[in-house]
Amino acid sequence: MSQLGAVKVELSVVLGRSSMPIQQFLRMGRGAVIPLDTEEDAPIWILANNHPIARGEIVIQGDRVTVEILGPADVNAFNAAA
Repeated sequence: MSQLGAVKVELSVVLGRSSMPIQQFLRMGRGAVIPLDTEEDAPIWILANNHPIARGEIVIQGDRVTVEILGPADVNAFNAAA
């Protein structure tokens, strides 16, 4: 295996974002709902080491949740949504 193949990358999937006061968050309990700034069919963000690299969509296959990659991410769009 080449040295490049040994590099570990942490992948994250961002469904959406939410902003709220910490007091509101601390009052939330089991079953609380956090609204996200996205729509049901909107593409999700795929991050590598917290850097946006692709857009994708959630695909449910039986009891597994997977992500299908749709294309590269626009870093400026990701930062503008923050």
